[in-house]
Amino acid sequence: MRRLFPVTDETAAHATAGTRPAPGAQVPGAEVPGAHEDREWTLAELAAAYAYPEPGTEGAGPWLRANMVSTLDGAAQHDGRSQPISSAADMRIFGTLRALADVVVVGAETVRREGYRPARAREDFTALRESAGQGPAPAVAVVTASLDLDFSLPLFTSPLVPTLVLTGAAAPPERVAAAERAGARVLTAGDGAGVDPARAVRALADAGHTRLLTEGGPRLLGQMVAADVLDELCLTVSPMLTAGDAQRIAGGPTVAVPHRFTLSCLLEEDGFLFSRYRRA
Repeated sequence: MRRLFPVTDETAAHATAGTRPAPGAQVPGAEVPGAHEDREWTLAELAAAYAYPEPGTEGAGPWLRANMVSTLDGAAQHDGRSQPISSAADMRIFGTLRALADVVVVGAETVRREGYRPARAREDFTALRESAGQGPAPAVAVVTASLDLDFSLPLFTSPLVPTLVLTGAAAPPERVAAAERAGARVLTAGDGAGVDPARAVRALADAGHTRLLTEGGPRLLGQMVAADVLDELCLTVSPMLTAGDAQRIAGGPTVAVPHRFTLSCLLEEDGFLFSRYRRA
């Protein structure tokens, strides 16, 4: 893996000369020494590159990032799943982003289609999570209006931390009760049956989760984009073409004016591009 952006005069000079900074040297604009070399990064280096913003002067507010993958022709899935268009490096970043998060927010359809399981504790990130005041693994928060979910699955019966269910005030009471009997914690984030994205972010923050990560699917991400609650997009561009009628990374309502994001980091490995965009 190598860093393509940001590039500074110093790092560009090292790349041209075929040299690298001295051990421990501080390279402006790069969190990882030697980041422009084409080599496999350690998990610690990836964690530094994808660190959440430091809390502001008024404390830690919620920060919602999305992590998605897309082919060159805009497909977010192949045969209904994202795995066929992914790679080993993409999965390392996927795991790193999960390890940095307080909670992983995902739509009910994605839970059903992708066979979601509870997030696991990873020894490589134990010290980092402890220093950030986090538990052993992120919680998973499922966004659902109907609560049409199989509560006998491990996601609900055997997570390290209780799975959250985000739903509306008009959700079926019997399904809410079933979720709670399975050990899930139900959070209300809407006045009707559905979930309001802005209220979902606030509800998670009120529950102590400020480092938010969503993995979609496209419908949920589209709702978040339309509600203007997304702070960051981590997008993997897969060097594949699929054609067909696969979904884009975000679907649903159209925004009146396109939201502008700014590129903050771009990595590359084996033809895959790993970009990090922040709200402009």
